[in-house]
Amino acid sequence: MSRVQWVFGEPNPKQDAVMRLRNRYIAYGGARGGGKSWMIRKWSILNCLRYPGLKVLIIRATYSELEKNHIRPMREETREFARYNEQKKLLTFINGSTIEFGYCSNEKDMERYQGGEWDLIFIDEASNIPEECIRKFIPCVRGVNNFPKRTVYTLNPGGRSHHYFKRLFIDRDFRDGENPEDYAFVQALVQDNAALMQSQPEYLRDLEALPDKLRKAWLEGRWDIFEGQFFEDFLATPDAAGRCHVIDPFPPRPEWPIWHTYDYGRNKPFSVGWWTMDPDGVAYRIMEWYGCGKEPNTGLYMSAEEQFAEVHRIESTHEWLRRRRIRGWADPAIWITEGTSGKSIADVAAYHGVFFDKGVNDRINGWAEFHNRLYFDEQGKSMFYVFRNCTGFIRTIPTLVYDEYKVEDLDTEGEDHIADESRYFFVANPLKPRIRMPRVRMLPQNDPLEMYESTRRAMRRR
Repeated sequence: MSRVQWVFGEPNPKQDAVMRLRNRYIAYGGARGGGKSWMIRKWSILNCLRYPGLKVLIIRATYSELEKNHIRPMREETREFARYNEQKKLLTFINGSTIEFGYCSNEKDMERYQGGEWDLIFIDEASNIPEECIRKFIPCVRGVNNFPKRTVYTLNPGGRSHHYFKRLFIDRDFRDGENPEDYAFVQALVQDNAALMQSQPEYLRDLEALPDKLRKAWLEGRWDIFEGQFFEDFLATPDAAGRCHVIDPFPPRPEWPIWHTYDYGRNKPFSVGWWTMDPDGVAYRIMEWYGCGKEPNTGLYMSAEEQFAEVHRIESTHEWLRRRRIRGWADPAIWITEGTSGKSIADVAAYHGVFFDKGVNDRINGWAEFHNRLYFDEQGKSMFYVFRNCTGFIRTIPTLVYDEYKVEDLDTEGEDHIADESRYFFVANPLKPRIRMPRVRMLPQNDPLEMYESTRRAMRRR
């Protein structure tokens, strides 16, 4: 038995099928425990032995993850036919092939790879790396030799670039310049990892015992429910009880107030939201204008003058908004005066008849108010609903994840512009603590005095 056979043992049919794929971009994973890092080690070593002079790069988000999951085990697995250079983080095989190890969690880390050239790049746990960095690795896979050119991603649902991988590999929603034949996805489940199932069978039971949402993400590999989701209590589609935050639009009643909220952006998206509230205090996001380009989290490069001229036009002509007194809240930063004009963005808005108060920029309490609105009571009622036409809100809110270091905040590397703008509304309209009502048995007869309903309404107002 060769050293390679001894290291990797019996072949895994699914992993071997992945390694035979000839697509330019290959994603493998989708659930926990599928043996993704192990597959990267096997694939990279076998290719280096097969193609003398091959150049391979293996990337993880952090160096500690890289060392634990790849460098240490691969030094042991290849000690008879490769040597490791600690300073260069480079594994060199006896036939001249090399495996370079790197980490990347932000744009600054990415700078060290720009201009580099590799035949094969593996990005492990790729959804934890920002989309902007993922895209910049693509042109690094090139060369004039005849070696196979591949970019291989292993990943689970969730993380910073969840929506990017979901669009390409799960939804297969391709844009201009993206060839569907270049992309292949293979689902990896914990049951595919025979070695883990044999050595640690209780791992499967642990996953099966998780709460419903985590079980669906970690065990079943569901991409609509994923680890780290900041607004996991936002229901864009009905759950088993029929609860959902997205509703069909209806014209707000004339006596209901209208507000607008705003988050500025130029190269990044800007966001304008319009809101109303019924007499019971239920808030509705009724309209929005999300200044996003063709790619997620890219702006329209519109000036503040252009943005507020259009906001004024919308509020002057739309049947739900015209002849209404509309005020609202915006990022306090738009009151900062920049340049030589002496005008702030808020001044530009006021010139066009669009007025704001300074939003309270208390992120943690703002998110608490956001979550408080999303809560469904025992009667299945929420204090917030979003109209179906607000597609930006419905798309971006589920993609936001927790910050790695500030566990009470969301990761600002995500597409958080609508979330920020919405937060100004929620923190300006806080809810009182909601009382869980004891279940009251309805009388079998009609209640002519409406005693039950009156009591219930009174308790809801408390």
